[in-house]
Order: sequence, then structure tokens, then C-alpha cells
Amino acid sequence: MKQIKNSLLILIATLLPGILFAASPILVPAWQTEAHFEQAESVVYDATNQLLYVSNINGDGMEADYDGYISSLSLDGQIVDLHWLEGLHAPKGLTIVGNFLYVADINELVVIDIRSKKVTQRYSAPNAKFLNDVAADDKGNIYVSAFLTNTLYRLKEGIFDVWIESEELEVPNGLLVEGNQLILASWGHMTDGFATDITGHLKTINLDTKEIKSLGDKTPIGNLDGIEPDGEGNYFVTDWMTGELLHITPSGISSILVSLERGSADHTVLLDQNLVIIPMMLTGNIVAFEIKK
Repeated sequence: MKQIKNSLLILIATLLPGILFAASPILVPAWQTEAHFEQAESVVYDATNQLLYVSNINGDGMEADYDGYISSLSLDGQIVDLHWLEGLHAPKGLTIVGNFLYVADINELVVIDIRSKKVTQRYSAPNAKFLNDVAADDKGNIYVSAFLTNTLYRLKEGIFDVWIESEELEVPNGLLVEGNQLILASWGHMTDGFATDITGHLKTINLDTKEIKSLGDKTPIGNLDGIEPDGEGNYFVTDWMTGELLHITPSGISSILVSLERGSADHTVLLDQNLVIIPMMLTGNIVAFEIKK
């Protein structure tokens, strides 16, 4: 009996890695724009108007210079309006709630009425240096990561203030709300500039209790940027420094799906269209991949 048990354990240990990685989706190139964008940082899909919006930093990511702008393009990668909205500083993360586009812009959360293409509100975060990603829950609350200050902000009922401030966030970047959890992609322990001695991993935060947990065993994965669901309980995550698009399971196991150039930033995933769309900050283009079923 012991010999049979040991044989079964050996068989499971041999097959398990293959089972885990067999679940990783296959991505093939769909389209790629020319390099018309200026430090494209985030892309989000407007299902109502069937448009993609892209944030362009266009300069120093922490300088209030009014050079930043939003572009719009079609689902097949054709530019509709390169300067759809101008006059921002260094726009980064984007999310849409109703007819409003929410934009992280250095130390402000900017609200844009999509129909009129006008800024309708600016919520200030004076102590923030680098507001980064933006995500919304099903109640319309908006969460914003503050990249350099280990802080998360929340907009709730018209009040924008600090929601969590903790070293446990390990330089928060990408955000995703799933049910009662905020999934966070961390950059890691920063040393000199944006360099890290320990790279980041995925974390979960309970929206009610604010409890922070690591997804998996805290194994360092990369300098993580965007995070999106794959529809199967796993996540598509970009690693800005390596340029890789990763597939990460709920247990924290990661695999490389696509290797791109450095600067793969805050992507979007359109499961209905089987598309992953990634802004390439350093090369100035947007790349899209089809998810093969």
C-alpha cells in the first residue's frame, strides 16, 4: 500500500506542473498601431461608444505641464482622435463608470464627461506624487493607487481621501475589483529610482475590513503594472520592466504568455472580443492579441 501511495504522489508531482500550465491561454497577434502615442500608459474600453481610450503622459510623469492627453481609437486599432482630450498633466490609469471617464493625473483624480469631452470635476490628493491606476466597485466607489507613497485613495459619495496607507502595499500599481476584494499588483521594494531589490506580487484587500493578504506564498513575480481577469479565475498581468505579459493563478503561480519590449503598461482585456490590448509606453504604440479558445 505504501509503495502504491508513493507511486501516486510521484505521478501527481510529475503531472501537476503540466496541468497548471496547460490552463494558460494561447495568444496570437491581432493588430498593432504605429508609434503615434506619447508614453501611452493605460487603455480602457468604452462599450457604449465602442471606443478605446488611451492615456498619454507625454513628458515627465510627475510634472504639471498640461502636455498630457487622451486618445481614442477603434477596436481594430485605427486612431479615431489622437488628441481626443487635451490639457491634462501626466494621465495614467483610466476607468469608466456610466458616462464618465476617471483619470489618475499626478495628484488629482480627474472626471471627464465622455459625451461632452469636458472635465467636470477634479479631486485633489495633495500628498500624492504619482497617482497611478484607477478601479471602480459595483457601488460606484473609485479606488486609486498612489505609486510612490504606499497609499490607496478612495472616492466615495463625493469625498476623495486616503483609504489605506501601509508598507504592506509594497508600491501599489494595478488595481482590479472582484466582488468584495480589491486585487492589487505591486511593484516591489524600491531601492534606487524605480529599481527594486525584491519584485512585487499580487495582493488582495477586503473592501470591508481592509485586510491585506498576498495571493499565494509571496513569491516575487515582477515589477507588476496592469491587472485584468481572464474569465477563468486567473489574471493577465503586465511586467513593466521586462515587457512580459504574465498569466497568474489564484495561488500565485505565474507563466509568461508574451514577451514584449520594456514598458508594457496598464492593459485592458475584452473577453467578449477575445482581445488583450496593451499600451507600450516606451515605444509609443498599442499592441493587441487574440485569445485563442
